[in-house]
Amino acid sequence: MNAIPLLVVDDNALNARLLSYILAAAGFVVETASDAAQCRALLERYTPRLILMDVQLPGMDGLELTRLLKADPRTRDILVIAVTASAMDGDEKRAMNAGCDGYISKPIDTRNLAGQVRDLIERAARPG
Repeated sequence: MNAIPLLVVDDNALNARLLSYILAAAGFVVETASDAAQCRALLERYTPRLILMDVQLPGMDGLELTRLLKADPRTRDILVIAVTASAMDGDEKRAMNAGCDGYISKPIDTRNLAGQVRDLIERAARPG
């Protein structure tokens, strides 16, 4: 099986490195972006199967960026998992309403992250 391309969008460099390391160790190909502008520029030349999207980004937040990506025919089929430290009532619903395909709260369970990502990709690939 070919390595699945992913994108981690997180303004915290340590978080981005940790997520990238875990996912690369699980066989994914991982690129990173630190904000919405960098993400959009990267998507001009890179097409990930899934984006791990930090909700709290500087400037345009992750949910607004997700709305833009889901409205664009070129990027609408990229799966997006919202990642947030702000796990308050209603946050998951807000993420799903913005177009996210999944939701993970921080601190991330590093032992299960790759499996969660793989499961979402496999569910999305099933017909129906």
